[in-house]
Amino acid sequence: MDIFDFLTLIGGLSLFLFGMNIMGEALERSAGDKLEIMIGKLTTGKLAGLLTGMGVTAVIQSSSATTVMVVGFVNSKLMSLSQAINVIMGANIGTTVTAWILSLAGISSKNVFIRLLKPSSFTPILALIGVILYMFMKRKKEKDIGLVLLGFATLMFGMETMTGAVSGLKNVPQFTEMFLMFKNPILGVLVGAVLTAIIQSSSASVGILQALASTGAVSYGAAIPIIMGQNIGTCVTALISSIGTTKNAKRAAFVHLSFNVIGTLVCLTAFILINAVFKPAFLAESAGFLGIAVAHSVFNVICTLLLLPMSDILEKIAYRFIPEDAEPDEAQMLDERFLATPGVALDIAKNITFEMAKVSMKALNTAIDCLDEFSESKANEVRECEDKSDHYEDIIGKYLVKLNARQLGEYEGKLSGVLLKAIGDFERISDHAVNILESAEEMRDKGITFSQGARAEMSLLCEATKEIADRTYMSFLSDSPEYVNTIDALEGTIDLMKEKMREKHIERLQKGECGIEEGFVWCDLITDMERVADHCTNISDSVIELQKQDKPYKDRESYQAQYKKYSDKYLSFT
Repeated sequence: MDIFDFLTLIGGLSLFLFGMNIMGEALERSAGDKLEIMIGKLTTGKLAGLLTGMGVTAVIQSSSATTVMVVGFVNSKLMSLSQAINVIMGANIGTTVTAWILSLAGISSKNVFIRLLKPSSFTPILALIGVILYMFMKRKKEKDIGLVLLGFATLMFGMETMTGAVSGLKNVPQFTEMFLMFKNPILGVLVGAVLTAIIQSSSASVGILQALASTGAVSYGAAIPIIMGQNIGTCVTALISSIGTTKNAKRAAFVHLSFNVIGTLVCLTAFILINAVFKPAFLAESAGFLGIAVAHSVFNVICTLLLLPMSDILEKIAYRFIPEDAEPDEAQMLDERFLATPGVALDIAKNITFEMAKVSMKALNTAIDCLDEFSESKANEVRECEDKSDHYEDIIGKYLVKLNARQLGEYEGKLSGVLLKAIGDFERISDHAVNILESAEEMRDKGITFSQGARAEMSLLCEATKEIADRTYMSFLSDSPEYVNTIDALEGTIDLMKEKMREKHIERLQKGECGIEEGFVWCDLITDMERVADHCTNISDSVIELQKQDKPYKDRESYQAQYKKYSDKYLSFT
């Protein structure tokens, strides 16, 4: 092997890693929110979690990406630690699919149909289709499919290039001697762990091992310990992603590490004992593409079968090593490391937006209550909620802006836009809550009281405002547009109430039943509540944007029925 072969090897390795990276990212974007739905909902039992982890990892071709997603879900409280453990175990089996795909490169036959299965035969066609999709299609989803095909073609071309570059090594004695050293199982495990930790992909590490095995210098005795070590090295990505996250997210990463370390120690011990006692002849044989794929799969399946029944024990160990502590604030949960997996990042942002919605609605309801029964504790609560709402808008908004700089799928881009709009509306609702509180404080300080008729009207407006806020919160929380006609009808009713209440106020002024100071407070209150209703309809419309428009949610007949209902309920004073 000369300097030119070495340069070719470096080029092939670079193409291989680059192709695997862009293929994995494009697959993740193409699957989009479906992956999050699978991981979030199909993990109720051990078997369901295991199969979900296997399926998702087989799709995106990266156990590291799956584990980072799981850490994100646990971090954002969308998944429990016990659910996460089962998914992580499944991911270890799912990642073996890559080795089986790469083993196709080892096909050798004169039969035309069998040769067509060899990647070098069909990847040029996939590359051509990928180029056409990526360069000439306009939709993001089609471009991502094109990138998947291009990534696959690139990694397979890199694999072929590496295999060709190292083919001359079979005649180099030093290379053969180097792999003789790896017959020491412990050294093999260390090498596999370090190599995989550096490139942060066990799939890529197995691919490199398969390319080296094509020289015939890698025996099964050397390859199997390296494969064991690769499972430990792949934990680095999850460990890095857990830095600065919640305690439970750190535990999920710790479980990933402990699962792979325990599995490797058990299998390594069994391997050493079997080799010492029985000395199986096949361990001295040269490993091939297919043999390494089989060894990789068998090892991961054995580890999972051994430790799946012990998942509860792994959870307890994680709690012992990482004890409970005070939960971090939301800014810590919005970790920038999760921007690499937009679906997870959006789930976290959405979950915190739900908290913001809850805080804003609490501010509004408490402020309205202060109109009837003012207290300093309630006033402080409203202002604390408003400050927290401002903080939410700041951290969520900055996070979503950074996320939008990434390549997002169609649904993910739409959800990001909806969340950006919603946090603005929720923040403004909390601002109006403070305005209502200040009106209540002014009434208390100046001894202002409304006439009996005005109090009755204001009571109805307060009730209508609370109802539209409650319906909006329910709609946003359930991601359901079914409340839209109710919210629109309430908003229309509140608009009309505002106009009628102004007319009634002028009549009272003319009759001397109401003073100027009372009038200023009155106008401020009805204006703030009318604007709260406007923000509620904005939020409701945002929810509709996320839905596929298979049916018109804004139904005229339903709206009119709802409008009549609320007019009868809240406009009785007219």
